[in-house]
Amino acid sequence: MDATGTPQEPGTPADGRPAAERAGTAERVADTLRARISEGAFPPGSRLSEEAVGGDLGVSRNTLREAFRLLVRERLLVHELNRGVFVRVPTDADVEDIHRTRRLVESAALRGLGRPPYPLEGLVDAVVDGERAALNDDWPAVSTANIRFHLALVALAGSARTDELMRGVLAELRLALHPVADARALHEPYLAGNREILAALGAGDRDAAERLLDRYLDDSHAQVTAARARHRPPSPAD
Repeated sequence: MDATGTPQEPGTPADGRPAAERAGTAERVADTLRARISEGAFPPGSRLSEEAVGGDLGVSRNTLREAFRLLVRERLLVHELNRGVFVRVPTDADVEDIHRTRRLVESAALRGLGRPPYPLEGLVDAVVDGERAALNDDWPAVSTANIRFHLALVALAGSARTDELMRGVLAELRLALHPVADARALHEPYLAGNREILAALGAGDRDAAERLLDRYLDDSHAQVTAARARHRPPSPAD
């Protein structure tokens, strides 16, 4: 029974909604928070207040906690006992693992493409948005467009599971890039790389697109690693 004495269906929690419904809502809330992390709205190390986030999204505390648990499993958040939930601060080992995962998934997505033409609308939109943002000197928006480009690239595989995996991986990458102060130097080279990959796919040359992607990921890995090293705070012993 609920607080009013009304019998409840099995699996119905104290807030009166079936568990399956609440779980679906938690997944949608997690999607929203993941997107905001990817867009740089929550920097690494920031505390997510249940009151503020729940009020902003208009969801119950129980639903929000379930969403937080989902994102903890994705390594985007951490829960600290008696302190709350915080956006995770990626380590250098995380950066290495992110790039290994990107190479495995993104290259496989291109390698598995069938015969052209390919559905490139999402890639085109991301390239155009990134180039427009660069003209406006909006480098955070360039970064967001770059993430959208690679999500659209993986989406060519037609796998909802792979799409979900990459949303988390690229959100982690955005967190890893946060300490880098010179956003233009970091993101500007990706504009040309994305345009080249798009052109190869538009020409139906899957093999050329994969070669360009391999070079792109090598360059990205080297650049991100070097940029994080340059912007790493000095240790107390330094």
